[in-house]
Amino acid sequence: MRIATWNVNSVRSRIGRVEAFLERQDIDVLALQETKARDDQWPVMGLQAMGYDVASFGNSQWNGVAIVSRVGIEDVEHGFDGMPAYGDPPILEARAMGATCNEIRVWSVYVPNGRKLGDPHLDYKLDWLRALRESAAGWLADDPRRQVALTGDWNIAPQDDDVFDIAAFAKSTHVTPPERAAFAAVLDAGYADVVRPHEPGPDVYTYWDYYRQRFERNRGMRLDFVLGSPSFAARVTGARIDRAERAGAGASDHAPVIVELTG
Repeated sequence: MRIATWNVNSVRSRIGRVEAFLERQDIDVLALQETKARDDQWPVMGLQAMGYDVASFGNSQWNGVAIVSRVGIEDVEHGFDGMPAYGDPPILEARAMGATCNEIRVWSVYVPNGRKLGDPHLDYKLDWLRALRESAAGWLADDPRRQVALTGDWNIAPQDDDVFDIAAFAKSTHVTPPERAAFAAVLDAGYADVVRPHEPGPDVYTYWDYYRQRFERNRGMRLDFVLGSPSFAARVTGARIDRAERAGAGASDHAPVIVELTG
């Protein structure tokens, strides 16, 4: 079984790439982020013809998450308990959804960016991560054997070698101690980064800005992760980053991350 996560940066612009990726990599479940499409705007016909079901959560041209599966989608949930809203008036953004796919509880998460140091959006990001950690810990407390995969764009580089030059981010979000502590808290709640053992780095990234040929020069960041519960992590036999999807005309600025499972 193969599960993947991908910040697609507009599904309507890249649906052809999504369909080709699913076929080329033989993916069973794909979690998408930054779909930038309302539910009624989703281009589902090609995916359905390929045998996939689609569950999406999108309420504007920004954000948006989805799960695409050929092994079933059950118990779809938009957001998690305590997920904070943002804005004036506060709006519950389309940043997290969960669904059960072949007995695995798959979450597609698009963690708030944080924007810049001192911005209220950074406080929102930390509150959002705190709420996610509390919910994720609760899922395991209720059933320690539950298979849970927290997949998506975390907008955090948890280690120095997850960025091309840590000095270049001295005054930036994504690498601050509070953000890294929030990421570590999810791991401490019982989840494991199931990709890192198979893609240890350094110089291994999932995101490259379009600016100044960052991809061609491999000046990237590792922001996209699959964090698994113990029973999920025990099934992982391999993982990889599909750099080929970052190349070529019309590519997203993120590459998909693929996890291989037994069974």
